[in-house]
Amino acid sequence: MRSIRHAWLRALSAALLLLLPAIGSARAQDTIKVGILHSLSGTMAISETILKDQMLMQIAELNAHGGLLGKKVEPVVVDPASNWPLFAEKARELLSKDKVAAVFGCWTSVSRKSVLPVFEELNGLLFYPLEYEGEEASYNVFYGGSVPSNKAVPAVEYLMSKEGGSVKRFVLEGTDYVYPRTSNKIIRAFLHSRGVSDADIRENYTPFGFSDWQTEVAAIKKFASEGKKTAVISTINGDANVPFYKELANQGVKATDIPVIGFSMGEEELAGIDTKNLVGHLAAWAYFESVKSPENAVFIKKWHAYTKDDKRVTNDPMEAEYILFHMWVHAVEQAGTTDVDAVRQAMIGQKIKAPSGFVEVMQPNHHLTKPVMIGEIQANGQFRVVYKSKTALMPDPWSKYLPEDKGKIADWSYPWVCGNCTSAKYSDF
Repeated sequence: MRSIRHAWLRALSAALLLLLPAIGSARAQDTIKVGILHSLSGTMAISETILKDQMLMQIAELNAHGGLLGKKVEPVVVDPASNWPLFAEKARELLSKDKVAAVFGCWTSVSRKSVLPVFEELNGLLFYPLEYEGEEASYNVFYGGSVPSNKAVPAVEYLMSKEGGSVKRFVLEGTDYVYPRTSNKIIRAFLHSRGVSDADIRENYTPFGFSDWQTEVAAIKKFASEGKKTAVISTINGDANVPFYKELANQGVKATDIPVIGFSMGEEELAGIDTKNLVGHLAAWAYFESVKSPENAVFIKKWHAYTKDDKRVTNDPMEAEYILFHMWVHAVEQAGTTDVDAVRQAMIGQKIKAPSGFVEVMQPNHHLTKPVMIGEIQANGQFRVVYKSKTALMPDPWSKYLPEDKGKIADWSYPWVCGNCTSAKYSDF
């Protein structure tokens, strides 16, 4: 009798062992995994960590409202550590090993360029939240930030206007990688089209994490002393911003004399600086925390509630990633699946009333319509908006100011037409 019982128990155990993989698979199918690919260490952590935090906020909020397609959304967070080849390795792991439905991440263009071949090879979807230099369009990337046509060019036009100070000379100051160099190539070409000569343009690049700014700030002052109104257009990225702005203050560079307009300097970067001596310097974005709109009030309230800290700031890349996540959720709901090809088609035409107060629409070229705003640094570390476009501007990834871009199709699009696109409401969660 005992031997029969033991045999029965052995058979039951064997059956359970056979069922375990199926149980694990069933559990996996009950979740939708989303990759978060942002630097949490290294030179870019100062900018990217906050994006990881707000992605976790959105996923928690979505799950609290029932998840997506009846399933819980599971974040898979990795740290590529400001190491560009490591971005590609982590992206491959997310797509091949973790089987994520989508990835939200990257900041620098060099990190995006690093992962792009991986997403195209494995047919994954990357949602990229940063303004960048353009000159790219991929079926596997949705771009949530501005391009030169709806940020850099109108920002430089503002500087050249009477309202912006009638600037005649320009310092193009950037970190040494693809975004600053390509952006400045476009800016230089635009300035040439407006009659500005190379003699009135100074261009300089420094490495990531650069901190010894004394010589360069002195050179900027000397260049600006040669008779014409001068401004600095800064594409400095990451933690190098902090010593740069501190050195401006140390050498008495005031906004009334040499205004600096930052393209990658926002509320989060200012949090580590005493801004009293920087009042009046500028930044160009599609969103500032100080924007007054009902949608922004909701955005900030959610952020403060999640962080339990009313002093935690919001910024443009956060808003862009927030928009992209909402659009992805609606595209998945519309498609009824997380299948990449179905979601990709459903993304086209998604629109949202953004925290900026503008309606932003995903175009067939995978870029968003975006407003442009110019903000002045205030003593409290916030920005006062001194200029904003009347409407969200169309994105053209290919610059009309570069000869090699002439003839390229501005409205790069699919061979099919989106006939069932829906509108994303901001507070749907």
